[in-house]
Amino acid sequence: MNPILKIVKADYVHDYVLRLLFNDGVSKLVDFAPLSKQGICTKLQDMVYFRNFKLDPFSVDWSDEIGFAPEYLYEIGY
Repeated sequence: MNPILKIVKADYVHDYVLRLLFNDGVSKLVDFAPLSKQGICTKLQDMVYFRNFKLDPFSVDWSDEIGFAPEYLYEIGY
């Protein structure tokens, strides 16, 4: 049985890119710019808002409003 995937560390890199460390030891860069194009995610276009992220028990979170499944971020990360 695979453990539940979680983000254990997140660092701002540049622009809309975060470096995410997952609990399986893999580190990936994720560019949130394409994700900030629609719906509530347009709030991420505000750089002050974007850089004010935190970690919840599983993933990256913005003001308890915007979050993404860690599996999705793992998939789109590079």
